Amino acid sequence: MTKLNDVVVEGDFGQDPINLQFLGDAPTGLQIQVLHTGSGDKIPDLKTRVEVNYHGQIWGGKVFDSSFIRGKSITFGLNQVIKGWGEALVGQTVGSRILVSIPPEYGYGSRGVPQAGIGDEDILVFVVDILGIE
Repeated sequence: MTKLNDVVVEGDFGQDPINLQFLGDAPTGLQIQVLHTGSGDKIPDLKTRVEVNYHGQIWGGKVFDSSFIRGKSITFGLNQVIKGWGEALVGQTVGSRILVSIPPEYGYGSRGVPQAGIGDEDILVFVVDILGIE
């Protein structure tokens, strides 16, 4: 994976990264950048349940979901979410903050999620703080 250098993320692990700044054209393919490496256990596989805080935004556009804004983390199995999340989080460690750019083929595909304002060609950008694993 290549690094995602065209997004500026303010704040450290645990802080709401609400002001993402997009500096260039949207990247192609799934891209992952580790912003902070945690010292906890490594996420072993897609069967793992993770607890995270996350901020989701359309490339160059609006926030469509954020557990930071809701003030409550979320726990789920990596095999229950979009492909890009699983590929981005497996192998990462608890306590890490990662930045992920997810193209439609790793996200919601041609159906998008109209009720969330996600179109069929939107690139999704997530800042994810990994809080724990089960």
